[in-house]
Amino acid sequence: MLSLMMVAITGMAQPGQRNMNPEEMAKRQTAQIKEAVGLDAKQEKQVYDLNLESSKKMQAMRESQGGNFEAMREKMTEMRTEQDKKMKAILTDAQWKKYEKYQEERRAQRSQGGGGGFRR
Repeated sequence: MLSLMMVAITGMAQPGQRNMNPEEMAKRQTAQIKEAVGLDAKQEKQVYDLNLESSKKMQAMRESQGGNFEAMREKMTEMRTEQDKKMKAILTDAQWKKYEKYQEERRAQRSQGGGGGFRR
């Protein structure tokens, strides 16, 4: 099961996101998730905080690994698992199903070379 970390991972491959700071990245990710699953105000704050925490961890990992993507992949998997647990606790069951569908659509976009941008 992939999580929101996949969104952060795509930031490494997307030219426009590579220069985003963790706050900008968290804001963008939260807006995309809000649109996809319909967050209320309390959930939006919780998801933003989770995204910010993850974005900061991702930035620190990229800086500390110095481009060693194999080492990063293993750590990212651990981070995704932890983030999934936290995200599932924030969302309702119905929202979680929408979130999983949203993640599947993003994976499909990336596998087809469409980057990770949320398009409507």
